[in-house]
Amino acid sequence: MTPKKSAKRSSPPAREGDRLAEYRGKRDPGRTPEPVPEDAAVPHADKALPRGNDDTFVIQEHHATSLHWDLRLERDGVLVSWAVPKGLPWSPETNHLAVHTEDHPLEYAAFEGEIPRGEYGAGRMTIWDRGTYETEKWSEREVKVVIHGSRVSGRYVLFRTRGKNWMIHRMDPPADPDAEPLPGSLRPMRPQERARLPRDPRAWGFEFAWGGKRMAAYVEGGRTRFTDGRGRDVDGPGGLGSRLGAELGVRPALLDGELAVLDGRETYMVYDVLHLDGHPLLDVPYRERRERLDGLGLSGPRWQTAPWFPGDGGAVLDAAREQGLPGVVAKRLDSPYEPGEESGAWRFIPS
Repeated sequence: MTPKKSAKRSSPPAREGDRLAEYRGKRDPGRTPEPVPEDAAVPHADKALPRGNDDTFVIQEHHATSLHWDLRLERDGVLVSWAVPKGLPWSPETNHLAVHTEDHPLEYAAFEGEIPRGEYGAGRMTIWDRGTYETEKWSEREVKVVIHGSRVSGRYVLFRTRGKNWMIHRMDPPADPDAEPLPGSLRPMRPQERARLPRDPRAWGFEFAWGGKRMAAYVEGGRTRFTDGRGRDVDGPGGLGSRLGAELGVRPALLDGELAVLDGRETYMVYDVLHLDGHPLLDVPYRERRERLDGLGLSGPRWQTAPWFPGDGGAVLDAAREQGLPGVVAKRLDSPYEPGEESGAWRFIPS
């Protein structure tokens, strides 16, 4: 879950029973902003830190070589830690991998920052959730806890499988009982071609037609898979899937868009969201879906949220002609998403 350890550092000799020896051996206190105590961690007066009651947890979002979430539980003066690639499961129907890592000092419960390139675990670390927990069982092979956080709450069990690999399972019913998993595949809605713009522009939203390859993105647990215009699995451009997944983090989403060439560079232009946070949006009107998509703030080096313009089709068509784009797509503001259909609620008007 983390980059290979850099060159060996000089560190204080390990003391008998020193649970932070491995942690210190992987970090250079002169280079990393992480807390590197010389001795075993002790409780502090800082309210953000554990108080030595074995009841503090923190989940940190770690944008390292591969995005993952670090679950840390205070236990006997240290933070016992697992790297969870897909985050904690929201339903008991799915178990997630949890890789046991070295114990961390209690000070780490308040750590956020950028670990420099070349250092162990290089990348951005932020606190995703924190709170208290209760222990129901703690052994070398099984840990049962009840977590009380602002974003995650419930009974979880971590159980060892082999080596450092554990699994984490939610024992409670789903956090959101109405939540649904992402669909396995969905064929995109298609516009009908028309010669002219709609006569009642105030009832429509207008987007540029980008002339790219239609592609849906299924984002879950920081990972992304893509399907084409026929709903078949396809490979995304190198690096796009993991980086787009990292931007959404643990929020599951199904996006619709196309891979277009802009300024000589392939860019995924996202113009619809069909499923978000466990809830399908196919029956939600286009205007509301676009507002939810805009609220995600998706903008990166290889992806952009495509602009849309309610009620001003003429200006959008003129701009498309000036930029050499194929045309515009008019979409009724009150239209649902019709998978696999060529619908008059969407209209392609060529430049």
